[in-house]
Amino acid sequence: MSIAEFAKKVYEIEWKQTLETEHFDEFVAIEPTSKSYFLGETFLDAALAAKTAFPDRKSFVLRIGHEAAFHIGATS
Repeated sequence: MSIAEFAKKVYEIEWKQTLETEHFDEFVAIEPTSKSYFLGETFLDAALAAKTAFPDRKSFVLRIGHEAAFHIGATS
């Protein structure tokens, strides 16, 4: 299982309900090995918080309450 897949699974099972209630539209970086999460108002804030805590591990960043961290393009 990839880091992204595992992080998404951890999010769904352990953090989704709480984070979507309390931190909707923020970003969360999940470090899959520890199952720790790091919040940020921006993608970079969350990613850097995870990197600071676990400099030798990879994390995956999600936007809380959304299918994707970023949306590209416009809707009509």
